Amino acid sequence: MAKYTGPNCRICRREGAKFFLKGECCHSEKCSFDKRPYGPGDHGKDKKRITEYKIQLREKQKVKAIYGMLEKQFRIFYARADKLKGATGENLLGFLERRLDNIVFRLGMANSRSQARQLINHRHFIINGKLTDIPSYVLKEGDVLEIKEKSKSKPIFKDALEYAGERTPIPSWLELDKNGLKGKVLRNPGRDDIQDEIKENLIVELYSK
Repeated sequence: MAKYTGPNCRICRREGAKFFLKGECCHSEKCSFDKRPYGPGDHGKDKKRITEYKIQLREKQKVKAIYGMLEKQFRIFYARADKLKGATGENLLGFLERRLDNIVFRLGMANSRSQARQLINHRHFIINGKLTDIPSYVLKEGDVLEIKEKSKSKPIFKDALEYAGERTPIPSWLELDKNGLKGKVLRNPGRDDIQDEIKENLIVELYSK
């Protein structure tokens, strides 16, 4: 599976926003974005010419960075969203929010989406009683996600769940059972449930050209 292997802090600095891509480090004094809140490279502080295309492209790149996706997979999700009734941009965000790796992160079972993907790949999670190792799996209303029995005692989950709901609030469309180490999708997320500042209309405009 193809994935981005470059420096995560560079992404946040380039997009001018903090995406908490490195989990615990992003909450500490070591965070590169807090130290240098400007673009990476020798010309990071220089003013650059802004065009309509650049604004649209940067918004798409920002969303890809937030959800940890490469272009090919992002286009697949966009195509699925475009086939549904309603606003394509909102459909796209709905799909992205309901990805398994994102839900594991939103529930506080992992400190970042990248850590969530690694845990999923190592087969630590069960959905509706079935083991899964697909981070891009899209959950639906009523689905139950839980940590498998053999993994419940692992320190990585205890450490993550200790702060679950404190650093970042758990969305209202999800429910966390800390004691049972499980979560449930109460409903499909609406546009108002998206916590990140995203202008999805710019992405639609970019792909519509």
